[in-house]
Amino acid sequence: MFVENALISIRDVSKHFGGVAALEDVSFDVAAGTLHAIVGENGAGKSTLMKILAGVLSEYDGDVLLRGKPVRFARPRDAERQGIGIIHQELNLVDELSAAANIFLGRERRNRLGWLDERSMQRAAAQRLEPLECDIPPWRKLGELRVGDQQLVEIAKALSLEARILIMDEPTSALTESEVERLFRVIDRLRERQVTILYISHKMDEVFRLADEITVLRDGHHVVTVATGETTPREITHQMVGREIEATRVSDSRPRGDVVLEVQHLSLPWPGHPRAWRFRDVSLRLRRGEIVGLAGLMGAGRTELLEALFGASAEAPQGRILLDGRTVRFNHPAEAKQAGMSLVTEDRKRLGLFDQLSVLRNVMAASEEDAAVAGVVLASRERQAAGDCIRRLNIKTAGLEAPITSLSGGNQQKTIIGRWLQTRPKVLLLDDPTRGVDVGAKAELYRLMDELCHQGMGILVTSSELPELLTLCDRILVLCEGRLTGRFSRQEATQQKIIHAATMARSAKAGPNVSAD
Repeated sequence: MFVENALISIRDVSKHFGGVAALEDVSFDVAAGTLHAIVGENGAGKSTLMKILAGVLSEYDGDVLLRGKPVRFARPRDAERQGIGIIHQELNLVDELSAAANIFLGRERRNRLGWLDERSMQRAAAQRLEPLECDIPPWRKLGELRVGDQQLVEIAKALSLEARILIMDEPTSALTESEVERLFRVIDRLRERQVTILYISHKMDEVFRLADEITVLRDGHHVVTVATGETTPREITHQMVGREIEATRVSDSRPRGDVVLEVQHLSLPWPGHPRAWRFRDVSLRLRRGEIVGLAGLMGAGRTELLEALFGASAEAPQGRILLDGRTVRFNHPAEAKQAGMSLVTEDRKRLGLFDQLSVLRNVMAASEEDAAVAGVVLASRERQAAGDCIRRLNIKTAGLEAPITSLSGGNQQKTIIGRWLQTRPKVLLLDDPTRGVDVGAKAELYRLMDELCHQGMGILVTSSELPELLTLCDRILVLCEGRLTGRFSRQEATQQKIIHAATMARSAKAGPNVSAD
């Protein structure tokens, strides 16, 4: 769809990485003051195109026109000067700096003597965070914040540029439902100020709620640009994948075996924090062949619970963890892996990927010993195992030796899941495993989890998307401020019940946790 007097015009843009075409002759227009959604499967070229518009990628074929004039940005700062800001799917922040320092990174404020003006930046950062209804202390280090909080800092950073064109690449991927609603209110205020928004999302409900127009990319090609009111989610999904996506079905009654994981009155200290505990007195059971979901708002303790079970907490948890009926205490994730547990973390970039290594090395990182004979790793066995994993999970890659960073976000996520499946775990811990994964890949992962349960694996999964938990789980446990406040079977669970339990006010006088089983 071409627009007269368009703000942004994409004309025959192509981009290749080695022999792989990320974009091929893509053309469409974006009208000023609109919210224009860009959708497509993982690897469709969405993020590549946005990086071209934001000056992250400067080498490409074709033309980009801004207000009718050709532009080619050599670096992100050039795009920022033209009023273009971007919120990356993989956050571009510095862990060792404060929230305020990250918001003003590269644009630091200085006093008359040339020293950094920390107070001024902290005050301004607080003002930028306030419209997001966010109470992150501006002086806190980024590395101390959860992914959802870091995402809000990234958004505040982009908004601080006073951008007239704002690119949002999967901005809600790490946010809970209440935080998503908060972001939507911010977007509404930006649109009232006539800010043009390019919005990438795999979530059709978001796209159809927010977008004026939708552009579909598939395998690097432009498929269609259409007004939102002239199409349907089903039509867009079909155009994204080139086929119909059947409603995901998982077994109504999976055969459940013995208890494989039991947690008894587990607590994790939080030194120096007024709450004192990241989670307190949590008990649960997980059986073979069962998927148990953990629901809760940001800060409820979901991620911290999985990390404690995997031996990845800075503080030692209190209470008992039993694996196959035996008490275990893991001081390091390597011990948990050896015992038959695996964890797919929520933060793919910082905690999941070895970004300097190939696809092969990332897939085999946790299971190289399985490809060894007499202590020597056989390359042929490695390649066979990695190739089998890639085919099983339908990971799109140019080859085993391709850089892991050449894969789309969703395919990187499937690579990490495949890595841990290579260890053949008894218990699989999944922390928001479909974040940034498209609708087709989600359906594949759901079927895989169902298959793993039928093979006798126990799965403990968190998700910020309640419909996902309702689709997948045999039981759902709800955490609120570190305490277990709800327990529902698949038949009992509804979004309303889960939200009520997740927002339940807790206090020392509120009584004991809800029983987990």
